[in-house]
Amino acid sequence: MTVTTDSPTGTFVLGVSGWGVLSPYGCGADEFTAGLRTGRDATIDAAELTDEPAPDPRAYALAGFRARDHLGRKGSSFLDRRTAFAVLACGQALADSDLVVDDDNRDRVGVVLGTNVGSLQSTSDYSRDTLVQDKPYLVNPILFPNTVLNCAAGQAAIWHRLRGVNATLAGGGIAALAALRYATTLLRRGRAEALLVGAVEEYTPQSAWATHRAAPSPTTVGGEGGAAFLVEDAAAMRAAGRDPVAEILAVDLGHTGGRTDPAAALAERVRRVLRQAGVAPEELATVITSGAAGEEDALAVAVGPDAVRVPVTDLAGNCPTAAGALQVAAVLAHHRGAPQHDGWLSLIVASTADGSVGAAVLKGNGRGTRDHR
Repeated sequence: MTVTTDSPTGTFVLGVSGWGVLSPYGCGADEFTAGLRTGRDATIDAAELTDEPAPDPRAYALAGFRARDHLGRKGSSFLDRRTAFAVLACGQALADSDLVVDDDNRDRVGVVLGTNVGSLQSTSDYSRDTLVQDKPYLVNPILFPNTVLNCAAGQAAIWHRLRGVNATLAGGGIAALAALRYATTLLRRGRAEALLVGAVEEYTPQSAWATHRAAPSPTTVGGEGGAAFLVEDAAAMRAAGRDPVAEILAVDLGHTGGRTDPAAALAERVRRVLRQAGVAPEELATVITSGAAGEEDALAVAVGPDAVRVPVTDLAGNCPTAAGALQVAAVLAHHRGAPQHDGWLSLIVASTADGSVGAAVLKGNGRGTRDHR
């Protein structure tokens, strides 16, 4: 039996009104969608990103990315790569939505991002400076905010002038699902009108070595990217004559407590989230996995072989913190501009080496791109 870490969502459903994504395919939902549909190889030479040794000569990364190219020079000089990703993805999600954010509602629009340890490179570099700089170890104070866990969420809110709830959830491989569950609670209880929810991760030598050492296979290629979704109460959206690009019918998380086999725990979690969503296994069109060990065993038991499997590691490499957000983005990309897929149901699953498991059920529609900026 797993330890349950959430309460049932009842009939409340999250509606996604806009989304943005950064991936090895490029910056934006259209680039991500095109990359998925062509299936092109998104790896690049890791030497394009760093001069330091890396565990693999390849990387799933955004070649040539510079924050100032997308955000302008003002205010972007001291953003680390991870924070720039978050600011940009949130901006894309706002632009893709038909929700108008202005002075009348910006106090009710917030940001909830998932993470693991924030920016590992920023923390590592700053810590090193405290040891090697000339006494009294004059580190650059302007760089300190990048070492804080909630830097990305805070900067995204500042950049886009959002004054609602601002939160960062540390959950590693299930962080994005935890952020979606948290957003469900906030919206259901009336604490916000809309929330930008997602997760991002940067490729750095530090993160590449960390994920390489922790990965079950020594050939796992490091990656980066992330996504943000503007989520609202789906029923309220429809009452206002607005159609969501997707609905998140249910999210469920748990932990084995060290007493249950992870594959069995995930299978139980999948059955539970399907019951909450009122969906039968045979109704699923697609299953997006995180690529973690044991997930296929769990799905074989809980879902069966019919639904198409897509491991997110094939799209963006090994970037555990951002994987959940990219899994959601992959579902939305499948529906983007494809009305023939309206109403199709997808399952997302995630698990971590320490026994955390999670799953979510989504229903998408084929709404095309929007840009209201």
